Amino acid sequence: MPDPVAWKAVEHGWAVYDREGEQVGTIAEIAGDEEADIFDGFGIKTGALSGVKYVPAEIVDSIAVGEVRLTISGNEVAPLDDLRAEVEEQLIPESSTWYQRLAGWLTGRDR
Repeated sequence: MPDPVAWKAVEHGWAVYDREGEQVGTIAEIAGDEEADIFDGFGIKTGALSGVKYVPAEIVDSIAVGEVRLTISGNEVAPLDDLRAEVEEQLIPESSTWYQRLAGWLTGRDR
């Protein structure tokens, strides 16, 4: 068994295993605040064409060199939420000029 490491040492591409020891994905994102040493979770890729699933810290069982182990089974990974970047919503007032509204629409800020 590999040596345990802190969440800050995790690298993209490390294997992610379910509680039965089956590989369910690889690390794609690491969520946390390194300065405050607050670990939030991981984003994992479960397949080549799949999106990134969010794995909260609460279901991470252990972290060792090259691998992360979860407390859930493999079939419980699929229903996890997709990891999406938070988008700041910006409202464009009705009194905006047509080109401000067009710019907002083209950049996605009015949605």
